[in-house]
Amino acid sequence: MSTVAIVAIVIGALIVLAILVSAARRAGTRRELGHEQVEAQHDDARHHREQAEEKRTQAAIAEERAKRANVEAELDEERAGRRERELEER
Repeated sequence: MSTVAIVAIVIGALIVLAILVSAARRAGTRRELGHEQVEAQHDDARHHREQAEEKRTQAAIAEERAKRANVEAELDEERAGRRERELEER
């Protein structure tokens, strides 16, 4: 075999090896990007769950405040009724 043929084979092998390495790197990068995207989607879902829980907590607090305001209104109504009865008795 001539020296030119051997050099051409070695160069061809190096080119094929470089193509394979490049393809492997691209595949690894795509796989890593895919994992990052999945993780980001999980984070997004977690964020939405946290927001939902926070809103439920706020709703429960608002419900308790509404109940308290209703009880206070009934108490004020009862006091007003007592005052009116006291005034009628005089």
